[in-house]
Amino acid sequence: MLCAISGEAPHEPVASTKSGNVFEKRLISAYIAENGKDPVTGEVLTIDDLVDLKSSRTVRPRPPTLTSIPSLLSVFQNEWDGLALETFTLRQHLTQTRQELSRALYEHDAAVRVITRLSRERDEAREALSKFSVGAGAGTTINGDAMQVDAQELSEELVTKVKTTQETLSKTRRKRAVPKDWATPDNIQAFAPIMKIQNPYEGARTICVDAANDLVLLGGTEGKAGVFSISGNKMTEEFSVGSPVTSALWAGGKAVVATSTGTIKVFENGTEMATLSGHAGEVSDMALHPSGEILASVGVDKSFIFYDLQTSTQALQVGTTSALACAQFHPDGHLFAAGGVDGQIKLFDVITGTGAANFETSGPVEALSFSENGIWLASVVQGSASISIWDLRKLEQIKVFEVGGQVSDVRWDYTGQFLATAGPNGVTIQQYSKSAKTWSEPLKSAIPAKAVGWGANAQKLVAMDSDVLTVLASS
Repeated sequence: MLCAISGEAPHEPVASTKSGNVFEKRLISAYIAENGKDPVTGEVLTIDDLVDLKSSRTVRPRPPTLTSIPSLLSVFQNEWDGLALETFTLRQHLTQTRQELSRALYEHDAAVRVITRLSRERDEAREALSKFSVGAGAGTTINGDAMQVDAQELSEELVTKVKTTQETLSKTRRKRAVPKDWATPDNIQAFAPIMKIQNPYEGARTICVDAANDLVLLGGTEGKAGVFSISGNKMTEEFSVGSPVTSALWAGGKAVVATSTGTIKVFENGTEMATLSGHAGEVSDMALHPSGEILASVGVDKSFIFYDLQTSTQALQVGTTSALACAQFHPDGHLFAAGGVDGQIKLFDVITGTGAANFETSGPVEALSFSENGIWLASVVQGSASISIWDLRKLEQIKVFEVGGQVSDVRWDYTGQFLATAGPNGVTIQQYSKSAKTWSEPLKSAIPAKAVGWGANAQKLVAMDSDVLTVLASS
């Protein structure tokens, strides 16, 4: 018989009733006192579970003193016993540690493989999304950016309408005089708040002013939109859209509201007339064609869509290489501009949906506005305190305004003289004098705003902030 701990013949052999292993009594007693379990199987073990075994053994002499060789041998024996116990314990710990390390390495290798596979699938999905098209369309390349155009095309009626609108407006634009009752620089300088009301919709981030009827269309994150009458100083209509409002505009007498779920609802006199859908995600912004018959929307799904408002159907969808945040039609209606989170202003041909030009900015584009002169495009970059003016003839930036604070919205007036800006630090109006070919700033107000809109004849300016809707005019 050999001791399972020391590997030597025991002087006082005992056997475990649970595992059947044989031990030296003094070694197993010390081990149980320290660990309380069987050193081989790991089962709970007590002294009572040990059975003495009878065997022939040499009777040990009386313990000698430490002054003799026998006493030294006894000390060495005790040290050896302790060393045997410690070595056995270390072997067990080493074996257990090796097993845990092997398991950890295996799990790490498996995790690396999973992460690699998921990263590859993510990259493939991103690449596919950046080149997706709804339907089978022909691929078009613009300045190296791959895009695909939907197989749908604008109907002949819409194509005719776009061409007719462009021809009519482009011929009269340069000869068009400033309307008789239009605001003058002196009127603009005298602008001051004449009305302030509590914003009825929490989280509102967009407004659209119907200048002819003195109405403001706005909505918030609670899934409701409404119409505020400036002249009546009250809400005249309210309608539910089911999800947070992201954009709003007037299409004639119809209120058009876009939502975070990708749907667009059209209301007339408070009644829902149509629901348009097509975006796989939030609609970021909308724009109305000068003809009044084509509605454009852009979204986080990297596409823009043209809708036929006469039939309430989708006319064209085009995918781009980045999420789109804002949109505007050219005043003549032949070009469509979309601002991307990739810092590009993308210009498209309205009839075909193909790219016409790209402008590179310094960051995500937050707002766009075409001048009625048909030549200039104003843009704002997210978080920036400047406004850039782009020349469509030269295809380059020709002017940068520093307004002294962050800008979130920008709007030209109908004559192309005045450019209104909104931001958390206040509202400003920049003026361009065609005769003197100079810029000036007739108004700089400390009224914070997220969005602005011009009233009738530019005699009023509506500024919307999170809490307050303010109307500015000359007294």
